[in-house]
Amino acid sequence: MEIEDFRQNKTIPRVIEAEVLKALSFYPELKETEIHFLFKKKIKGSVMQAQPRISSMFGGKRAYQINISALFQLTNSAIPIHQIPPDIMVGWIGHELGHVMDYENRDTFGMIRFGIGYLFSTRFVKKAERVADTFAVSHGLGKYILSTKHFILDHTFLPEKYKQKIARLYLSPDDIVEQVRKLEAKEQGLT
Repeated sequence: MEIEDFRQNKTIPRVIEAEVLKALSFYPELKETEIHFLFKKKIKGSVMQAQPRISSMFGGKRAYQINISALFQLTNSAIPIHQIPPDIMVGWIGHELGHVMDYENRDTFGMIRFGIGYLFSTRFVKKAERVADTFAVSHGLGKYILSTKHFILDHTFLPEKYKQKIARLYLSPDDIVEQVRKLEAKEQGLT
């Protein structure tokens, strides 16, 4: 399969097209899924956010939207999101596509329960974010997810509150390394 094949049923801003297509190439199951990658001025508490399109929730084929903050907020400034290193963007987008994979396994009622859980339960958010990371790692994006985590957690100019949120809710770099190790052992028939 060519990387261009993953453009089907997608809306992708040109400035992040290469990174989006690369991340999508790890998810052949999503090749025909309708996904719109959209820049937003601000996403409360996040850099990216995957969600189903409400209009597609009640019949027909489900479509998704991945909102991407146009600016990456630093402590005292901001940079355009597309200026983040490519591997970091691939990891971030790969994580959001992990959410899409999770959503694909849920019916409409399951998605409603997911939305309520995500809004009102920190424990639910933690589980959902770890599921998305796990989907990304199991699809071969381990090194990209790891790069993204290190970029966030080790970035001197990121707000401490945001770094603490990532450390609290998402898989740690050590957890990701362990998942990658287990996946590689499984692929080599060692487990």
